[in-house]
Amino acid sequence: MPSLKDLKIRITSVKSTRKITKAMQMVAAAKLRRAQESAEAARPYAERMEGVLGNLASGVSGAANAPRLLGGTGGDKVHLLVVATAERGLCGGFNSSIVRLARAHANRLLAEGKTVKILTVGKKGREQLRRDMNNYLIGHVDLSEVKKLAYLDAARIAQDVLHRYNTGEFDVCTIFYNRFQSVISQIPTARQLIPAIFEASEGASGAQYEYEPDEGAILAELLPRGVATQIFTALLENGASEQGARMSAMDNATRNAGDMIDRLTIQFNRSRQAAITSELIEIISGAEAL
Repeated sequence: MPSLKDLKIRITSVKSTRKITKAMQMVAAAKLRRAQESAEAARPYAERMEGVLGNLASGVSGAANAPRLLGGTGGDKVHLLVVATAERGLCGGFNSSIVRLARAHANRLLAEGKTVKILTVGKKGREQLRRDMNNYLIGHVDLSEVKKLAYLDAARIAQDVLHRYNTGEFDVCTIFYNRFQSVISQIPTARQLIPAIFEASEGASGAQYEYEPDEGAILAELLPRGVATQIFTALLENGASEQGARMSAMDNATRNAGDMIDRLTIQFNRSRQAAITSELIEIISGAEAL
C-alpha cells in the first residue's frame, strides 16, 4: 500500500499533467478555428477545379491526344501510396486511422500480386509503417519546420510524385488522409490522384464548349495543377482533422486526470484517517497500560 508521501506526490504529478492537457486543449481549439476555415475555404475551389477538369476530360476520353495523367500508363502493376499524417502525436486515433486504411489497401494490393511503394508525408505515419512495411517505403516529406501550410508545400510534393510518374516508377497513385467533418469525427479517406478520375457532376447543364487550344493541350497544363490542388486540399483537411482530434483527446485526458485526482484524494484521506486512528489507539493503549 503506498504511503501518504507517495500518494501526495502522485496527486501533485497528476495535477501538473492536467494543467498541461488543459493548456494543449485550449491551444488546439484556437488552431482548429483557423485550420477549419482554411479547409472549408479550399473545398469550393477544389470542387470547381475538378468540375472543369472533368468537363475537359469528357471531351478527350479515349482519344489519342489524351494526356498521360488522364489515360494512365496502360497498366496498374505498380501502386504508389501517399500516406499523409501529422508530424506530432497526442491527437487520439488520428494518425492510426490513416495508417490503418493505407495498410489495409497495401495488403490487398500485395495479395493481388501488385507492387506497392509508399511515400509518407508526416513523421507519425512513417514511424508506424516502419514496423511492418519498411521495405516498401521509398521516400518521406518532412513538414515539421512548416509553420503555416501553403500551396507551395503541396506543389513540391506534387512535383516529386509527377517526376516519379514521368520516369515510370509507378502506374497508379493514391493519397490517404483524414477528411474533417467535426471535432469528434474525422473520416479516413483514400483518393486516387493518378490517373485522374472525375465523378459525374450532378445537375450538369449539358452545354457544349469549344476550347482554344484543344482540350488535350489545356489538360496537359491543368492536370499537374489539379494533382497539386488535391494534395493541398488533403493536407488542409488533415490539418483541421488533427487539431480537432487533439482537442478531443486532450479534453478526455483532462477529464480522466480529474477523475484520477478524485480517486487518489479519497485514497489519501482514507490512508491518513487510518494512520491517525492507529496512532490514537496506540496512545490510548499506552495510557491504559500505565
